[in-house]
Amino acid sequence: MKSYKVVIVGATGMVGQRFITLLADHPWFNIVGLAASGRSAGKTYKEAIGSRWAMDVDMPEKVKDMVVMDAEADKEKIAGMVDFIFCAVNMKKDEIKVLEEAYAKLDCPVISNNSAHRHTPDVPMIIPEVNPEHAEIIHAQRKRLGTKRGFIAVKSNCSIQSYVPALHPLMKFGVKEVIACTYQAISGAGKTFETWPEMVDNIIPYIGGEEEKSELEPLKVWGKVEGDRIVDTETPVITTQCIRVPVSNGHTAAVFVKFDKKPSIDEIKKIWDEYEGEPQKLKLPSAPEKFLTYFEEDNRPQANLDRMLYGGMGVSIGRLREDKVYDYKFVSLSHNTLRGAAGGAVELAELLAAKGFLD
Repeated sequence: MKSYKVVIVGATGMVGQRFITLLADHPWFNIVGLAASGRSAGKTYKEAIGSRWAMDVDMPEKVKDMVVMDAEADKEKIAGMVDFIFCAVNMKKDEIKVLEEAYAKLDCPVISNNSAHRHTPDVPMIIPEVNPEHAEIIHAQRKRLGTKRGFIAVKSNCSIQSYVPALHPLMKFGVKEVIACTYQAISGAGKTFETWPEMVDNIIPYIGGEEEKSELEPLKVWGKVEGDRIVDTETPVITTQCIRVPVSNGHTAAVFVKFDKKPSIDEIKKIWDEYEGEPQKLKLPSAPEKFLTYFEEDNRPQANLDRMLYGGMGVSIGRLREDKVYDYKFVSLSHNTLRGAAGGAVELAELLAAKGFLD
């Protein structure tokens, strides 16, 4: 595989920091620059971050003295020095839409962690193990944008990656209705316990916009490419509650599911155990060896024990049992800034590179 030059746009935020830790020694992707808002532009990355480095590993030496560029003012310069960008900016949604499309029109592919383009009909929203075929819509998007290389591809919201991966291999049984209650870590808000002391010994039963995303985004992920757009599926019906809990990393979901054709518990466990997605078949660098892991113990999965499964890219499942109202219920867990954010975006970029979309 060739080496690709990348700039992380939005490098000073928590997801941007996570991108840096994942890409510092990546075998395919080489960080050649960092960009952020005008407030950070012109400073070295170490100066721009100051005391806000939130990762549990040291800041990589290779980025400390990189001078941060202006994500907006330096678009042409950035587009000219890279094969593609990762985008994780903290801006208003309308502003992000404009910024990402501007990069794409400069013939610079954009792999986005942001939500702004998740419902743009010709922008693929890909969980690589679930809907890799949606990458084909990029051809239609390029036609609309008038580009040869430029396009936007996005990863889904971190919350749905705690339960959609577990449901996906079961869709052949006709998943009809889903209730998902997500218990979401504070890093999903870009916070630590030091910066958000109100979360210690506390639960907040509201995360702005999260329930709408959690109910709608799976319908696009499970949708179909039809002509020049991705058409959302109409089933299953999904309802969610999203709750912020005092956990540093890891989103947990309590899931209730009803089927058209109810499988047995043994069938479900076997399907989970044997499931393999395209990233595993392609042996992508960030792909977990095993995408779904089922724990038989009654007290698993646990965020503290299981969020780093396969480098934080595996999805953990447990407590599958029959339910009195729905057919089954289970608990699942994914690391929200790895599988659910930067790691998922890096794996998406690897998938698109392997399919030739970044050449």
